[in-house]
Parts: sequence; structure tokens; C-alpha cells
Amino acid sequence: MPMRQDCKYFESRSYPNGETVRKCDLDLAPEAPWRCPTDCAGYERRMVDVNWSHGTLVTPPTPKEPASVGTDDSIGALLDAAEDIVNEAGPRVLADLEREKVRRRLRGASGRSGGGTGGGKTKRRWRRKRS
Repeated sequence: MPMRQDCKYFESRSYPNGETVRKCDLDLAPEAPWRCPTDCAGYERRMVDVNWSHGTLVTPPTPKEPASVGTDDSIGALLDAAEDIVNEAGPRVLADLEREKVRRRLRGASGRSGGGTGGGKTKRRWRRKRS
């Protein structure tokens, strides 16, 4: 079944470069942007679009379905596996970035001298004694 544009969870967004994203907000359409599952448990007919700003009244046409999109579940399974890999990598990447941030802070703190609140080396001002 083609993507149900009348579903409450269907989303289409166009970008200035001409690209358009068509997706299910519940992630229940593994073959998006071409198809929704025939017996989708999340389908709810959209009743109203409250406070939405529409650029045009018509959703851009669905791109032509590639010949490689089949009728079995292998495509959905492959996309789910790829999504799992990305989702699993996210927390590790964030942890690596946080460790690097802590390392930078520690390196910066160890290079400082002086105990003042100035955040760096204190400047000494010498005055000449007047006779």
C-alpha cells in the first residue's frame, strides 16, 4: 500500500535544495517513502491540522519506486538492522566526545600557574621607587 498521506503520523518536509523527506513519525513504515504496511497498527486518520504552517496545499509527489523494492520483509529487516547499528553507536560517540571534553579541561587546568581567580598567570606590576 502506498504511503498514507491522510495518516496522523505521516510527515512530509521539503528543504530549500529540493530534497523531500516523507516518513512515518512512529517509524512503522520500513519501506518509506514508498509504502506503508497494509495492516499498520499505528494508522489513525488525520482529522485536522491545527496551527500548522503549510508552504503548499499539495504534498510533493512520491518519488518513483525503485525496482529493487520487493514485496518481502527483507528490506524492512535490513533497514531495521541499519537503524539499530546507528542507534547503538550514538551513545558511544557521545561518551567519547564527553571524555575528550574532560581531557581538554584537565590539560588546560594543569597548564595554569597561580592560584588567583583570574584564570591564568597573574601579572606582576613593578613600580619604580621615587627618591
